[in-house]
Amino acid sequence: MVPTPSNKRRMKAVIYRRYGSPEVLEYTDVPEPQIKEDQILVKVHAAGVNPVDWKFRAGHPKIPGFKSRIPGSDLSGEVVQVGKAVTRFKIGDPVFGVVSPFSGGACAEYAAIPEKNAALKQGTVSFEEAASLPIAGLTALQSLRDLGKVKERDRVLINGASGGVGHFAVQIAKGFRAEVTGVTSGKNVDFVKGLGADRVIDYTQEDFTKSDPRYDILFDTVATRTFKKCKPVLTPKGVYITTLPSVATVLQIMIQPFLGGPKARTVFAKMRSDDLQILAEWCEAKKLRPVIDRTFPLSQTAEAHRYGEAGHARGKIVIDLSK
Repeated sequence: MVPTPSNKRRMKAVIYRRYGSPEVLEYTDVPEPQIKEDQILVKVHAAGVNPVDWKFRAGHPKIPGFKSRIPGSDLSGEVVQVGKAVTRFKIGDPVFGVVSPFSGGACAEYAAIPEKNAALKQGTVSFEEAASLPIAGLTALQSLRDLGKVKERDRVLINGASGGVGHFAVQIAKGFRAEVTGVTSGKNVDFVKGLGADRVIDYTQEDFTKSDPRYDILFDTVATRTFKKCKPVLTPKGVYITTLPSVATVLQIMIQPFLGGPKARTVFAKMRSDDLQILAEWCEAKKLRPVIDRTFPLSQTAEAHRYGEAGHARGKIVIDLSK
């Protein structure tokens, strides 16, 4: 919700007062947020754009008691105030992190973040790159490492390999020395190869669910293939991971322990500062490269949503508050 503190200081932000298309987004003045004891106040330099942002804006799901809301979850910037219980950050620290997707708040000049949802930005990583990392990077890391248990020489397929989550997943899987196949459109084949994929499938020319290879991990970052469709191309102990649970997938997760064979998993990224720090250090060491498709000024957040919803972004979309 839009913060309503007792102070009179105001800031520029984007809000929406009703659910709908990108046209409901307004660029306006709102009160600055006040922080709780376990939060830091960040002067926002950049904010990442994720599918969850436009899904909430469209009313999926509808929030009880909704009146108005600032969109956005991922952000980077500079600490300007710390709560009494905060121990890991001080004023002036460059940080990146996540405002709860349920509360929103990143598309604004200032945002309040729980200390546990933030990490220090590394020196050579730009604010725009840092803002692109949190939700997409955590989703990719936790899917492959925690759900898939990826290891050296595993065969990994990434569906949606050129997107926000997908382009991180390709690089992270290669970091674990897996053999990676990326699935994307023809125009993005070279891009995905450049990320390190060993093989790239153009989905307009080939259906990977009917191909010969068998995969230890099949990560459907765009949730366009069901577990039932993917099961034939998984190894007997293979894992299917999706970013969008369906009734069928949830049912498979429940009954699979009794059936044996490939397993289905759904990822819900956990906001862990330790994992954020891992992503930041990999970026600093050039082991992970955030790719930013386009940046938009805060006043054009509606255009950023419209572009993202079209589904053709290569890498990430970022709101640049310096513009």
